[in-house]
Amino acid sequence: MLNYSKRLFDNSMIKVIKKKIINTVMYKNYRKMWKFIKPYKWAAIISLIMSVPIGALEAGVAYLLKPFMDTVLVEKSVSASYIPIVIIGITIIQSILMFVSTFLNAYVGEKISINIKSQMFKKLLNREQAFFDNSSSGDIIFNFNNNVDNACSGLLQNIKTFSVRLCSSIALIVVLFVNSWRLSILALIALFLAMVPLTNVRKKITEATKGIFASRGLILTHFNQVFHGNKIIQTYNLKKSTQKDFEKTLNDFFKLKIKITKRTGAISPVMNILVACGIAGVIWYGGSLIEQGHITPGSFVSFTVSLMMLYTPIKKIGKLFGSVQLSFIAMERMFKILEQKSAINDSSDAKVLKTVNQGIEFKDVNFRYVGNRPVLKNINLKIDMGKTFAFVGNSGGGKSTLVNLIPRFYDIQEGSITIDGNDIRDLTMNSLRDNISVVFQNNFLFSGTLRKNLLVGKPKATEAELMHAIKSACLEDFVTSLPKGLDTQIGEMGSLLSGGQKQRIAIARAFLKDAPIVILDEATSALDNKSEKVVQQAIENLIKNKTVLIIAHRLSTIRHADKIIVIDNGEIVEKGNHNYLINKENGVYRSLYKTHFVDNNNK
Repeated sequence: MLNYSKRLFDNSMIKVIKKKIINTVMYKNYRKMWKFIKPYKWAAIISLIMSVPIGALEAGVAYLLKPFMDTVLVEKSVSASYIPIVIIGITIIQSILMFVSTFLNAYVGEKISINIKSQMFKKLLNREQAFFDNSSSGDIIFNFNNNVDNACSGLLQNIKTFSVRLCSSIALIVVLFVNSWRLSILALIALFLAMVPLTNVRKKITEATKGIFASRGLILTHFNQVFHGNKIIQTYNLKKSTQKDFEKTLNDFFKLKIKITKRTGAISPVMNILVACGIAGVIWYGGSLIEQGHITPGSFVSFTVSLMMLYTPIKKIGKLFGSVQLSFIAMERMFKILEQKSAINDSSDAKVLKTVNQGIEFKDVNFRYVGNRPVLKNINLKIDMGKTFAFVGNSGGGKSTLVNLIPRFYDIQEGSITIDGNDIRDLTMNSLRDNISVVFQNNFLFSGTLRKNLLVGKPKATEAELMHAIKSACLEDFVTSLPKGLDTQIGEMGSLLSGGQKQRIAIARAFLKDAPIVILDEATSALDNKSEKVVQQAIENLIKNKTVLIIAHRLSTIRHADKIIVIDNGEIVEKGNHNYLINKENGVYRSLYKTHFVDNNNK
């Protein structure tokens, strides 16, 4: 018996602690919001101050019914006939205040939303590459944009509604007690009982609400995939299967919505029944009080109207509770994102890399993306300045991973990578990346003009520098053929351009950047032979007098490299120039050359 009582006590304590934690989280989130509200605090404060008269005036209307009923309708006197005009005046004042309050709420709410979205966007820009590798586009859009809308749209409105209802409720309760303390006790008992169903609802719908967030992100991902993958969908006749996948996501979303409705839908009917019982009890008991002379008919009418005005918003709470819960959870998720730190940051005493004089060196480098699955193992390599290094090997061997470590797209777990003897983790990322140009296999282009995309390499480039880069990247004929030249729109992600044109634009902006280190990550692998020849000429112009790291699958791009690094299963297995490696008996490079490079060259 003692143990049972102890367990019961412990469970009760746990419930109390959980409730306090939940309330504390909500309080902390509102406190965190203050720094965004602070610049507009006076507008927000004025809006909240207006809640007092807006709420109190409702009680004023109800109270004025007492003298009107008793004087005009019962005593047949006209001394209180001015009351309808006063009620109209009160309503006009209340309406004006509500308009001003609503406008201020909307103004402050949108300003807060804009500022938070700006902070969220900045946070997104500073996330490490691994974050994007493990996130879907829909999740990112929903978490970094839609979450803010869900959190901010209801923030001030909920506070304002609560303030108006609080002031109105206090004023109405005063009117109730002024008219009849007996009826007031009965009414408040019914009100208390009507609020009971809300006590355990929050925790019941929290998990389902979080599931809704995930489903909404997945829905956005489907739309994004159709936009970017429409050619693949049409080519492989994937319309039916894509539609089927989308409908499955919609059905999952529907089930979650129904789950929440089942858990909250009963609140309003139950509250309505309890409120109706309270009103019925007031009418029954009020009739007997009138007969006994404890209250006048005017007091009873005023009391009943006040009670109806008090109960009406209470009955709507069940319907609003889900949206309020959504706002709270969105706020929690939003601040969780804002408080997260990128896994790759500048150290507190990071140095600026002004230029590169000596070269790059890998010392005992080990790297893995996840868990204990190594991608690179015990890499030791020195890359001299002004030399061209080519990295070859079977797909998935770790070539791209190795070069992606240099600009710190990822951080190594063991060993060090140095530039001029400085560990790259001790350099500012901006200065490190200022000294590196990267041309990828699939280069991203921004929506807008050709000029805008070229100036990514050097925003303040002169017209002469721009034209030199265009000529060096073999883009001159292409630019002159465009109707508006450099000011021609290229479509979202360069959708109006060919693969070769996109690559040459990427090379041109690398020319403008003029960084001492150039990384070419399979820059010609997606091109046909004709396009490759043009792009290859552009690349040869780009890499003059640079330190170059090339990942390639065609002999033409690596045969003249100063050193070829052969990577197999995450390890460097061979080093040397083409002539040395091709003549090495049973060599890995020689085998690759015969089975891969020659075939590609003959195509």
